[in-house]
Amino acid sequence: MTVVHEREPVAGILRAMAADRDVCGELVDAARTHSPEVARLTEAETHSHAAALIRAAGTWFATFGRVEEQDFAAALLLGADRAGQGVPMTAVVRGVQAALTRAVEITLDRCRSAGVPDSTLLTVVLRLKEYGDAVERHVINGYRAAERGRTPHGVSENRTRLLRQLLVGGVVPSAEELARAGLRPDGTHHCLVSDVGDPARSRLLARRLSARRGVSGLVEGRLVALCPRIPRGEEIGESALVVASPAAPLDGLRPLYRLCVRAVGIGGRQERRGLYELTDFAAEIALADQPLLGSLLGERLLDGLDRSDGFHRQLALTARVFLDNGRRLDQTAAALFTHPNTVRYRLGRLQQLTGESLADPSPEYRSGPLSTLHWWWALTTWLRADADSLSGRQESS
Repeated sequence: MTVVHEREPVAGILRAMAADRDVCGELVDAARTHSPEVARLTEAETHSHAAALIRAAGTWFATFGRVEEQDFAAALLLGADRAGQGVPMTAVVRGVQAALTRAVEITLDRCRSAGVPDSTLLTVVLRLKEYGDAVERHVINGYRAAERGRTPHGVSENRTRLLRQLLVGGVVPSAEELARAGLRPDGTHHCLVSDVGDPARSRLLARRLSARRGVSGLVEGRLVALCPRIPRGEEIGESALVVASPAAPLDGLRPLYRLCVRAVGIGGRQERRGLYELTDFAAEIALADQPLLGSLLGERLLDGLDRSDGFHRQLALTARVFLDNGRRLDQTAAALFTHPNTVRYRLGRLQQLTGESLADPSPEYRSGPLSTLHWWWALTTWLRADADSLSGRQESS
């Protein structure tokens, strides 16, 4: 039995799957669900690997040549990248197997919909299994090759493992291991975490940090460095977001690393770029840990606002920018590209709706720093929830 006549339809189905973001998203979800270590990486990067592997499968199915004759560069690169990111090989294999299994399921569904005969489907499954086994072997080969030499990101595997051991596992390596990596066992270091996952940008930023005696590597999909001092902003540049912790002994870096990861997540959503200190995000991290309180404050202070009213959203945004700028009308107007009288009018309308004046607060408790904090927290939570619901409405339309 042969599938020569069905070769092109199946190859076309695979090519269409590679171009389908929903399909690639399902493969990424499968890999991330079955491998928590892979789930810590950026979804965009995992997506690019999934698309490359499906494209290669389409080419392979069309040529119908022997496995040994095919190009498995995408699989080799996947293995090398995961080694450079410090993902354990067993976790990589679990993710690859889960994604390949889901790919076979989707391929069979689409083959049936395209009218490929049932008598042919068994051969399709066997050929896809052959391809999957070859992918798995090449992923492992790429991983081991990166372990033997240097990772694609120019960072030694030993340093990457040491950083993962220290920052994720919370175990301080031996003095000899630390010395080989360029770290002083009795010294203090700043932990720097970036939002960079792209290999080319990682290499550039790693070189900049290495010039300042930083020890860097990819940990959980992000470029991380330990530095004896915080670099200057111009040494980092404006192409990436980098958050730096206060200096701490090696055994105190793990909780600071986790806080830096939280800060990078918040700063990334706000599209911030450049170098920030961890304490710049102190209030936002603390408030993010209590979302229910933020919602309750919004219900109490902003009960007169309607989320479906665009003008009300404008009033809330103006009020938050007003607080961000120290209750200064001129600075608020400049930030919003409008006139101070417009800001004053909007704050007046907000007062009518909520019963509270932010521009001219009462001399009692409501004018104190806690009141300002409560208002900022309520407005931020209200605006974020409004943006989330708006995004959901757009996706469903």
